[in-house]
Amino acid sequence: MNKSLNGKKIAVLGIGVSNMSALRYLMRHDLKALTVFDSRQKPPRMSEIPSGIDVRLGEFSSKVLSGYDMLVLGPGISVYTPEVEEAARHGAEIVGDVELFAREARAPVIGITGSNGKSTVTTLTALMARKDGINAVMGANIGVPVFDALRDDAELYVLELSSFELETTSSLKLKAGTILNVSEDHLDRYHGSIEEYAAAKQRIYLNCEKAVVNRADPRTLPKNGLTPFASFGTDSQSYGIIKDPDGRVWLGVDGKALYDTSRMHIYGAHNHQNALACMALCDAAGISRKAQFAALDDFSGLPHRCQLVAVIDGVSYYNDSKATNVASAQAAIEGLAGAHPQGILLLAGGLGKGQDFSPLCRYIGKEVTDVYCFGRDAAKILALDSKRCHSVMNMRQALNEARAKAKRGQAVLLSPACASFDQFRGFEERGEVFVSMVRRLEESGGQNG
Repeated sequence: MNKSLNGKKIAVLGIGVSNMSALRYLMRHDLKALTVFDSRQKPPRMSEIPSGIDVRLGEFSSKVLSGYDMLVLGPGISVYTPEVEEAARHGAEIVGDVELFAREARAPVIGITGSNGKSTVTTLTALMARKDGINAVMGANIGVPVFDALRDDAELYVLELSSFELETTSSLKLKAGTILNVSEDHLDRYHGSIEEYAAAKQRIYLNCEKAVVNRADPRTLPKNGLTPFASFGTDSQSYGIIKDPDGRVWLGVDGKALYDTSRMHIYGAHNHQNALACMALCDAAGISRKAQFAALDDFSGLPHRCQLVAVIDGVSYYNDSKATNVASAQAAIEGLAGAHPQGILLLAGGLGKGQDFSPLCRYIGKEVTDVYCFGRDAAKILALDSKRCHSVMNMRQALNEARAKAKRGQAVLLSPACASFDQFRGFEERGEVFVSMVRRLEESGGQNG
């Protein structure tokens, strides 16, 4: 119990999953006042709010919010919201559920952020810890609110942290932390500035004992110049990649080959980098190498992340619906290109979130033979190549046209490079629909009506 909260007037902004969990935590304290605000007139989860809680719907008022000691923001509410900034100027403390969690957690914490790969690295790191007999608990952006993850018997917390969560976090102490990569994403929230977005992610290093950085991405390096760090990358330095004379690819440390990647059940060169990041984090947390390799042997990946759905008539179908930005689609293309030198047929499109799609040009006509474009921002991808980018109405038509053109040895890859909310409830639903359509193709001998 955080006694420093007692006697305070607290406003919870946003009725979402994480704030519902935070609300249950706050109700255990002796507060002067506890009010829930939501700008929507009919927000979901209203029925879950306990009776007796003051709930106010509609636009926030700067004057009203400025009368609170603390604002607890849901991840969907930016610290740059004018009413929030005004309350801060009047002395209100601005926090999120992760910051409140940081003041309660007693077990060591590993924190993971980055534009891409967070969920895979979080899940695999937790599995490595469990293989070592450690009661590791996952939480935060991976789908388990931190206050649902808070346990007396936890021996290690492994948290996936978004830039939105890090905006309101300042006192989270980490045994090890990483920014896996930084690429254009959520720029609509950060005034179109990738540097502002990167600065939000840099907050993960505020109280971090050991950082793990990406050698290929200088934005992942601690800017304070004080945090010690290890690095991972595609060369043989530190945590790196080693190729032996027989052509096998190994995960290595300081030039020593340690683990043959042919033992892994997750696909793509980008997953070799994810595995190296996990190894570095686990080394920093004292998790044994034996346990790390046991987890790598067992881990089959997460749904919607370069998931091999089926091989039909020699054509491989991959579900990478989680690729909601350009860099993630690039990683999937690069990761699968070696296994499919005959080419990849890419299914892409949706809500572009203000991204620049031009980095995809380097693959079109090379690793990618054709692109089938659908969704609200399809025209922006179509503009990349008038001959190889094809306009379709939806993902079903994209799959059918790709299926008709694909040749043995090629891959059909759903890696949209966009958010899904124009046509789906989320990337999960988009991926599930894709998997279902591929399964029907498989069952019908390649015909998807």
